Order: sequence, then C-alpha cells, then structure tokens
Amino acid sequence: MGMARPSAPGPLALVQALVNTVDLEEGTDTLDTAEGRAALGVDRAEVAAVRELRESLRAACLAHAGHPPHDDVPALGDLLARAPLLTAVDPADGSARIVPADPDSLTARVAVAVALGSMDGTWQRLKVCEDETCRWAYYDRSPAGRGRWCSMEVCGARAKMRAYRARRAGE
Repeated sequence: MGMARPSAPGPLALVQALVNTVDLEEGTDTLDTAEGRAALGVDRAEVAAVRELRESLRAACLAHAGHPPHDDVPALGDLLARAPLLTAVDPADGSARIVPADPDSLTARVAVAVALGSMDGTWQRLKVCEDETCRWAYYDRSPAGRGRWCSMEVCGARAKMRAYRARRAGE
C-alpha cells in the first residue's frame, strides 16, 4: 500500500494512522484486531464510532485533494463537536496549549490534531490517494501542495497507465 511516504508531522500522524487502519486492497481493518485498537487507545465497544470518525476524516482528506466524499458520511465538524477542547495555561510561564477535555477520547485527540494542523497549515496537506482502490492517507510534501497519490511509483503509475490505455483505445 502507500507506505512509501513518511508520516504526517506532529499530531496529524494520529489522524493519518486512523484513516489508514483500513486497507481497501487487502480488505483488512486493523480495528478488527486487539492490537489495532490498542494502538489507537480504543476498545471494542467504540469501534463503530471510530469507523464513523475514520470515514469522515477520509472525506475531509479527499476534499483537501479536491475530491467529493467517497461515501455518505457524517460531517467531520459534527463528530468533532462532541469532543470539547480546553486551553491549558502553564502558570509558570503563561504558555498556552490546546488539550482534549477528555484525554482518553480518540475523537478529542483527533480534534486537537485537526485544530493544530489548521493553525499551522499542515491539515490541508493531509490528503487521501485519489486511486479509488487505495484511498490511503498521505501527507503531501510537494512544494506546491498538489500531490495526488500516496505513491507515485504505485498508484501514480497505475493512473498514468490507465490514462495511456484510455488514450490508445480512443485512437
């Protein structure tokens, strides 16, 4: 799959990891495993809600790449609104940071990542591969921010081959 690229920076690595818990090509979902759930700090009872969050994040990352949602999913903002964030201020130096009201909540940790990423411009660069058989989340490090595939070598090459065949068929 699209593991060729390095992971997203900072807290967005969590969002990327969550979106990439499902492998469409292999038909596997690490949320089905105890290890996969433990890696995200969720239990079996939360899996349906985590999958809903995952697919809403996938839709947002598709939007970052200029694509419509892959499915009918809840609005990401509605899901994140369920996880309040707090501004924690350090009394020693007065520095402040955004923290989840409930640090055990995956949704709240994702909300922090999205908030921080939107402030520093990294959130818009977390995208989903436009190959419909892939849909892997990747962090677009291209200078212009116009990356389209998780891997130029795999998904990009497939897309170019499909376009080439379509042109040949049309001749």
